[in-house]
Amino acid sequence: MSTPFFVAADWLAEHINDPEIQILDARMAPAGQEDLDIAGDYRAGHIPGALFFDIDALSDHTSTLPHMLPRPETFAVAMRELGVSSDKHLVVYDGGNLFSAPRAWWMLRKFGVVNVSILAGGLAEWQRDGLPLEQGEVSAPEGDFTATFDPALIKRLPDVMVASFEGTAQIVDARSAARFNAEADEPRPGLKRGHIPGAFNVPWTDLVINGQLKTTDELQAIFDRAGVAFDKPIIASCGSGVTAAVLMLALETLEVKNVSLYDGSWCEWGSRSDTPVEPA
Repeated sequence: MSTPFFVAADWLAEHINDPEIQILDARMAPAGQEDLDIAGDYRAGHIPGALFFDIDALSDHTSTLPHMLPRPETFAVAMRELGVSSDKHLVVYDGGNLFSAPRAWWMLRKFGVVNVSILAGGLAEWQRDGLPLEQGEVSAPEGDFTATFDPALIKRLPDVMVASFEGTAQIVDARSAARFNAEADEPRPGLKRGHIPGAFNVPWTDLVINGQLKTTDELQAIFDRAGVAFDKPIIASCGSGVTAAVLMLALETLEVKNVSLYDGSWCEWGSRSDTPVEPA
């Protein structure tokens, strides 16, 4: 799929030495597989010059919930130390399934970076094209990063409760149908089965093919089948706020307005005794 949000591997290979481009490796372990050594995988082989954008390390460690957005000033300091500049064209990638690159894309965009792209097909596509890898760490001089943030783009538990109970916004859940319908356990222990009452289910994997988004017509049809209306506010949710960013990417591709993300997602809602679930 060709959209302003993606760049192809051959394009990146041609521009890899452009000083105005910075490449970020945003691979991360899925829920239930946190013992995977993603940092070790990065050191074993990454796109030349790519800095390791560690989503877990860059999240808010004062929260008991995983992957929560940090404070803007904390994120800005971390980016400067990593060597990232907010005025560059940032290209993010993951392993190739479009699992975590959208979260990195979303984080950077929400903190004010204007020019962020995702590598279509991720590292897998880069390797399929026979392009070179680099080993070891990458160091860069301190970056120039200024973070801006609109808190309205993030929804908290009270906001989602109001949306669920009063129907003020559509809650769209990116988890699998089995998890959404309480037919499978959550990969994280201690969470209830089911979904937020009134939520719609659009599994993130339905939106993706070969590490990029499906066509806009296909995306539109998927949301239509799920019953999601584009003229009403939308709150994206998932397990921990990561794959909800795939929904955000798809909806922005479709130029849908008034979309926000529930950062606590099911890790928060499904862990509490005072939050109702469906099926009851």
